[in-house]
Amino acid sequence: MAAKMQIKKIIISLIGFCLVILSGWAWISQSIIPSTQFTAENLGIIVNEADPLSVQIGDYYQRQRSVPEANVIKISFPPQQVELTAEKFKALKAIVDQKTPSRVEGYVLTWTVPYRVSCMSITSAFAFGFNPSFCADGCGETAVNPYFNQKTIHPYRDFKVRPTMMLAATTFAQAKQLIDRGVNSDNTFPKGTGYLMDTTDADRNVRSQFYKSIQTLLNHRFSIDVVKGNTLENKTDVMFYFTGLANVDKLDTLQFRPGAIADHLTSWGGQLIDSSQMSSLRWLEAGATGSYGTVVEPCNYLQKFPYPGIVIENYLNGNTLLESYWRSVPWPGQGVFIGEPLARPFGLTLWQGL
Repeated sequence: MAAKMQIKKIIISLIGFCLVILSGWAWISQSIIPSTQFTAENLGIIVNEADPLSVQIGDYYQRQRSVPEANVIKISFPPQQVELTAEKFKALKAIVDQKTPSRVEGYVLTWTVPYRVSCMSITSAFAFGFNPSFCADGCGETAVNPYFNQKTIHPYRDFKVRPTMMLAATTFAQAKQLIDRGVNSDNTFPKGTGYLMDTTDADRNVRSQFYKSIQTLLNHRFSIDVVKGNTLENKTDVMFYFTGLANVDKLDTLQFRPGAIADHLTSWGGQLIDSSQMSSLRWLEAGATGSYGTVVEPCNYLQKFPYPGIVIENYLNGNTLLESYWRSVPWPGQGVFIGEPLARPFGLTLWQGL
């Protein structure tokens, strides 16, 4: 009997010890990790109540990412227009500003159009507020992104910038697939390859001058392949894909890894539903989780497009898609960011957070 009592005391002690450990880990996961990362707590979801698809996407995303209900910001304007006037946008932005909780450091928009506000992309207009200095008169310079290549997880607190991305899709099925890809990518540390395409299109291939340096600096962390050619096909491990072409072929032969990022440097990729070139939406439809394109003629200024090395490095360092992409564009006033903003394939685990 004494032996049984002793065993019982040991078991009770072990249970108590385990409960202490578990409560300690719960405290750590709630207090340390959120304080060092951009999370769903910091994201505002902007929904157009006049657009049933926007409402449906917003509701699904809020639930899948457990975004606080107070972070869901509802506005209303006629859907199915590719452009908002500056005056209409300013009125909507005033409503958004008034409804935005102080903890919100970035936004996601739950629509595909409008993608432009006068001469600005709509993601930049929500990030900075409408400001003509982020526009260009012809092939000109624009205002600089103060968040460019910065490491803060508080872009609004530190720079008064709320980086913004669009959950762009023309059907709910496509939006759901995009959201699920992002959610399912978290902390998976996927293997794969970053493909940097050195194309024959001299005007659009300007980023290729950085490719060898990117490969040298990052290849020890992730496989980087510089491909001389216009077409990538029959690859099953695409994690990053950066190219310079007006239209990209063979996307239907590729398999993108969870959380993949892909874009093509061209003039009007960000004209999502009415471009004479390939829309950036094609990347998401092919299986990528994030992309970027310009909505008005940017010419081929490098500063108006993502720097692939900065995108990749930030992503590998455990940042979200939203943070990684936004930090990579010095002059984003004419470019629209699309995808699932909270995707974090290389995110910090509990052990790494310690």
